[in-house]
Amino acid sequence: MNAKVRVTKSLKIKSFLPFFVMIVLLTAGTIPGYAHCDSLDGPVIKDAEAALKTNNVSLVFKWINEEQEQEITSLFKKTYDLQDGDPEIYELVKNHFFETLVRWHRETENAPYTGLKAAGTTEKIIQLSDKAIKDKDINDLINKLNNHTEQVIKDRFEKVLLLNEIKNESEQKGRKFVEAYVDYTHTIEALHDVLEHGTSH
Repeated sequence: MNAKVRVTKSLKIKSFLPFFVMIVLLTAGTIPGYAHCDSLDGPVIKDAEAALKTNNVSLVFKWINEEQEQEITSLFKKTYDLQDGDPEIYELVKNHFFETLVRWHRETENAPYTGLKAAGTTEKIIQLSDKAIKDKDINDLINKLNNHTEQVIKDRFEKVLLLNEIKNESEQKGRKFVEAYVDYTHTIEALHDVLEHGTSH
């Protein structure tokens, strides 16, 4: 019986999918690679632009700590007051306001600030998660996650099964098996940790 047949018969992958969807959704915002609050089309900058448009600095307070509100208010007022002045100066000050806001927000997440990212650079999955909130419908996102997650897990599982058959033929083949095995099992372990301890663990 080949590996693909064994996958179909021995691994009921569908039963795992809700849990893997959960781990993706729970951890997406905590992993630096998936962060999108530092992009120009991310939610922080969108609120900052709305605040400048309506002269309502409180719209950005949700993204920072209370201790930061006074300083961000002062910077916001300077930025807002320059809107009708020299366009180049305004753009410089506005960009400084955006950078400061995002940097402080990143600090609240204990995440490094590496500068503002261009619009359109946010991971597709995060764009879909934002769209789900906007549309008030999670079903499309769940379906896409299910399909992607199923394929990822199947691929890793099949690779382990295939390499398991030849792992003792040579040291090189054995190491390839170990690499695939670690990748596969760590995925399962990460799932278990989130389910047992939450994202803080």
